[in-house]
Amino acid sequence: MDIPATPSFRLDGKRALVTGAGRGIGLAAAAAVAEAGAEVTLVARTASEIEAAAQAIGKNASAAVLDVSDIAAVETFFDSRAPFHVLVNNAGTNRPKPMWEASEEDFDAVMDLNVKSAFFVAQACAKRLIDAGEHGSLIHMGSQMGHVGGSNRSLYCASKWAMEGMNKAFALDLAPHGIRSNTIAPTFIETPLTKPMFEDADFKASVLSKIKLGRIGSVEDLMGAIVFLASDASALMTGTSLVVDGGWTAE
Repeated sequence: MDIPATPSFRLDGKRALVTGAGRGIGLAAAAAVAEAGAEVTLVARTASEIEAAAQAIGKNASAAVLDVSDIAAVETFFDSRAPFHVLVNNAGTNRPKPMWEASEEDFDAVMDLNVKSAFFVAQACAKRLIDAGEHGSLIHMGSQMGHVGGSNRSLYCASKWAMEGMNKAFALDLAPHGIRSNTIAPTFIETPLTKPMFEDADFKASVLSKIKLGRIGSVEDLMGAIVFLASDASALMTGTSLVVDGGWTAE
């Protein structure tokens, strides 16, 4: 009897790039792929933060300063480096407010980083892989808000629903080249950026009422999903979303 072998979750020999990697989800993503054996490059705009993050991870980690909203700089960055087999497209922002209070500046800030920058980072990564004839996995950090609506989240929802659509189209374009594209859609995750939000007892209670597992997410809750989508264990997955939401969207 032939017993099938479990595909590897290891990333040895792979080069990975994580954007917005100085803290929070990005830092956890970089640590996860490094632990799985990938050589990971952490990028962000702030040199001191990104260098400290890479040093803390240690083996397999290096830092590079890059403003992903500067499309020319993004192209130069990828053109000057060996192709990355794994991209964690994580840089993003949010400006929560009622839709009638959202300004044009708010709209541009959210859509430019969450959609435009994410698009061109993915494009630059994919082009290098295609030119080199190498396979890869693009992982875009979406949100449960790319699957549902949310009060005071009109701009964020617009950007994350857009990311889900881009991801599906990316998957179709890139499949012939052996490049996969998927999103991870987390619920509320406690990070240095979001922690102050949960000091509002009413807000925290409203969030917990929708997370059926009864707790706010942690960055560790996403690390396994990131390694899974980066590795051969998910070799037949592309154009889909891995929703890590504690049951929020199950209703």
